[in-house]
Amino acid sequence: MALVPVNGIELNVEVQGQGMPVFMLHGFTGDITTWQPLADTLSKQYMTVLVDLIGHGRSDAPQDPERYSMKQCVEDMLTLADRLGIEEAVWIGYSMGGRVSLCLGVTAPGKCRALVLEGASGGIEDEVEREARVLADRTLAKRIEEEGVGWFVDYWEYQEMFASQTRLDDETRLRLRRQRLGNRVTGLANSLRGMGTGVQPSVYGKLSSFDRPALFLAGEEDRKFVEVGRWMSELTPKGKFESISDAGHCAHLENPQQFREKVFDFLEALESAPRREPVRGARGRSVV
Repeated sequence: MALVPVNGIELNVEVQGQGMPVFMLHGFTGDITTWQPLADTLSKQYMTVLVDLIGHGRSDAPQDPERYSMKQCVEDMLTLADRLGIEEAVWIGYSMGGRVSLCLGVTAPGKCRALVLEGASGGIEDEVEREARVLADRTLAKRIEEEGVGWFVDYWEYQEMFASQTRLDDETRLRLRRQRLGNRVTGLANSLRGMGTGVQPSVYGKLSSFDRPALFLAGEEDRKFVEVGRWMSELTPKGKFESISDAGHCAHLENPQQFREKVFDFLEALESAPRREPVRGARGRSVV
């Protein structure tokens, strides 16, 4: 692992293997350990780049909530790719990391060879719903600052979308809890304020012009994201949706074997498909 200077902060990054670059972005409260088991396998065939997103893991957690904006987070990933000499990559993202990956894909398709999104959305279209979510996230952020990380983890683990995680073995659940407890108050609170689903610009309207392959995944018990994932796959010209059996919101942890098989199948098909060379502008971003 190494701390890499990116746009005035340092991000914790781990690079493994050689071959087609595959970035792997974790969800809210996560860190690079989220993807380590899958990365250990993928790195035998590909170059995997694991990143602690701003405010998480060993990456910096600045005080300014605006530094956590989705736009800035995408810019951080593009700058990081440039620093690593990566022209184009597959972006795998879970939940919050999936939203980052999706926003990057539609913003800078020249940097994106393909997307793999798990339990992710493209934002919130309805203005009333957006405002309600922003208020809820700000309220939760303030409560985290008042009550601390321990209170928040207790609260977070009992959210309905994590109910299926009660089936995990005790060792895995304990490891996950310890990882969540390792978060910092500032990082969690400002992530909610800066790049929560409510403040993220909706990108659904841009999917019809996104011409890269995209695999949308969701645990079959994560009904909301099954619906969202299927809908986004229909909006995306080269989109495909698949569900993961016996899993909820965190399918890569709850059914890792099936998740791994679907990702490998997608990557192998991607490598065998003809390449489309985009017209490039600055920093490899598509100008079409």
